[in-house]
Amino acid sequence: MKKVSVFISLCLAAWISVNNPIVNKYVTALKESALPAAKQPDSLYQSIIKNAPTYEIPPSDAKVDRVWKAIPGYNGLRVDIAASYKNMKQKGVFDPKKLVFVQEKPKVQLRDLPPSPIYKGHPDKPMVTFIINVAWGNEYLSEMLATLKKHHISTSFFLEGNWAKKNPELAKMIVSAGHEIGNHSYNHPDMKRLTAAQAREQMIKTNEIIEAATGEKCVWFAPPSGSYRDETIKVADELKMKTVLWTVDTVDWQKPSTEVLINRVITKIDKGSIVLMHPTESTAKSLDRLITLIEQKNLKIGTVSDLLSEERILK
Repeated sequence: MKKVSVFISLCLAAWISVNNPIVNKYVTALKESALPAAKQPDSLYQSIIKNAPTYEIPPSDAKVDRVWKAIPGYNGLRVDIAASYKNMKQKGVFDPKKLVFVQEKPKVQLRDLPPSPIYKGHPDKPMVTFIINVAWGNEYLSEMLATLKKHHISTSFFLEGNWAKKNPELAKMIVSAGHEIGNHSYNHPDMKRLTAAQAREQMIKTNEIIEAATGEKCVWFAPPSGSYRDETIKVADELKMKTVLWTVDTVDWQKPSTEVLINRVITKIDKGSIVLMHPTESTAKSLDRLITLIEQKNLKIGTVSDLLSEERILK
């Protein structure tokens, strides 16, 4: 009993000593001085949060346009607050040039759209692509490949299955040069006149030949002469291929002069354009200057996959 009384007395004394006004004031002062810096309001951090919306760009959803049919989406830009703060912390002042951005994907992407042909990329993307349909013109391929290599450009070649079967080494050479390969039917029929079964046979046969020759699987289909019907698009979609057409036609099969061909393209080309070409003498002779003029318009040149991806091009 004596031990219990002593224990209670000690506890009471401790409580009185801790809860007297002098001790309370001292403890409070200690707590306030010990608050971590992170808890204090940071004007730079708050400034970044406040200004971020001014510099952010919302993503753009893919859609089916009444005129241009399927148009891919385009990533938005969101400010990475923490990374931007770290970038500006040394000087301690808000600097828009030191903002760090992350890309934000659209809710609706190209793959989410119903089967529909594609004539162009997103109109805000400063990129274009060439679709080079190959069913003949072997004698001009090497020159065109050399020009593309000179400019460090990868683009897209759409091969006819019958051509690839006869020219597997040339097909391999195109892939080895870093270019993308697409399906251009087996023997250049009018796809609009084919049944679904016939269209499927054309596409499957060509895919098998191209994969055997190059090891590449086709994800893009370009109908000969741009001829198709809705069923053609659906068949390609079932075979995991999107159907690609063009925005700008070189009409190079008519053997235009270099000046005519270049003027035909440059006066029409814009962000998102898909330019149709073939391995012809006109294109081979025009390609070097054409690339230079396109790049002078601040347009990058890439593959069909590059152009139609949601990836935003940053300056």
